[in-house]
Parts: sequence; C-alpha cells; structure tokens
Amino acid sequence: MGKKKVLICATNYGTWGEELQAPWDIIKKAGHELTLATPLGKKPLPLAVSCNPDFLDPVINAKTNPPDVCKRIKELTDGNEWTKAIKFSEAKMKDYDAIVLTGGLGAMIDMANNWNLHKLCLDAIRSNKLVGALCYSVSTLVFLRDPQQDFKSVLYGKRVAAHPASWDFYGPEWDFTYDLYGVTPDNKGTDVHTPGFLWPLEHLVRDAVGPNGVCVANYKANRVNPEVVFDWPFVTGTSVESSIAYGEKIVEVLATL
Repeated sequence: MGKKKVLICATNYGTWGEELQAPWDIIKKAGHELTLATPLGKKPLPLAVSCNPDFLDPVINAKTNPPDVCKRIKELTDGNEWTKAIKFSEAKMKDYDAIVLTGGLGAMIDMANNWNLHKLCLDAIRSNKLVGALCYSVSTLVFLRDPQQDFKSVLYGKRVAAHPASWDFYGPEWDFTYDLYGVTPDNKGTDVHTPGFLWPLEHLVRDAVGPNGVCVANYKANRVNPEVVFDWPFVTGTSVESSIAYGEKIVEVLATL
C-alpha cells in the first residue's frame, strides 16, 4: 500500500472531539500524509461536552466519551498537531488522493453549505477520489448539488449512513450552546444558541438519496456494533460511536486505490 495524501476537514464551531481525533490518529498511523483544513484556517476545537468523560447524553441516556479518548482529544487540542490548519479556500483537490470530513454540531453551521468545501468535494467526485463524511458533516454532501445530474444531491441513488433522528437533541425549551474546549482570544468559536440540533439529518438524507438510494439510520449502533457505509466514492458514518470504524474504513479503502 502506498502512502496517500489525505485532506482532513473539520469545523471551527465545535467538532465532536472523537469524530476528528479517531480518524486523524487512525489514518496517520496507517502511514498516510495528512493535511488539516477548516473554514477559517484556525485550529479545530472540540465541543467541551465531547471531551468530558462524565457527559451523559440525555437522549440515549449513556456516557459517550471514554476517559482515554477524552485525554487524547485534549492532547491533540493542547499540542501542535492541529495548529497548522489551512483554509478550505486554500486547498486544491488535485493535491490530494482523498477528502475526509469530520463531524460535530458545528459542522452544520460552517461546513454544510460552505462553497469552498463543496468545490473540494465535487472536484474529488469528478476525479474519482474517495470522499468521507461522518455524522453531521454528511450534511455537506446532502446540500452539495450536481449540476450535471439535474441538481440532485451528490448522494442521490447512494447508500448513506445518517445520524438517527431519534438521537437528535430536540424538545420543548431546549437551548443548545457550542461551548468549546481550548478557546483562545482569536479562536473563540461561536456564541450562537440553537433550539437543539439545527436539523434532523436522517430526514434530509432520506430525501437526498432519492427512491433508489438507501438511508441507513441505525439507532442501535454502538461502539461494539458501529455503523459505517461504503458506496463508492463515499464512506459515511453514523455518529461518535462509529468514529473508529469510520477511520478504519477510510484506511481500508485507501489501501485499494
């Protein structure tokens, strides 16, 4: 297997720590050359709740962040590996063999309808390169429309993993903030509040894939049985519990290229 050049894309408004950390570590360990890109060219910071081992997801009533994972997320955030992020606008897909999108609630704010990121993904698809998306970064592909295919989503007709709607933070009087770990004066994230998640991704994916596609929204997915789907050129993963499997599938597919 030859070394590949992989563009890892992350939000500046709150990644879910493991959804960046796991694929980052796994793809790097496999010997590939990684470049990190964000909308602002600033270090991607994790949502504070995503690196808190005591955080209890109120919807699924389970702790989602193993202590060793939280420790590693903080190591990467506090260290230098993620400090040299480039802007999406500075990246050229011709320089990379694959593009890998990572998740987090911030991805709905600054990745989902980002023109520069859309161009990178469409260039990758046009040049038959691997495109990965995890959790809410799948929104980027939902909203990426193909002018050569009657402006249908690039996911049209594909089999795609989606964050289940039954897992969404949604309900009366819900006020969700995007508090980050590791903020600095020039990298504060956003003070936006939203009434739960911005949108139910499962419903959007079901519409985007069309009648001949398949939306896999596995509400039973967990760390023992994660959910990652491969339908060339896309590798998609459900949520944080599938972060490791997502990274491993990316590595597996890269080995065939």
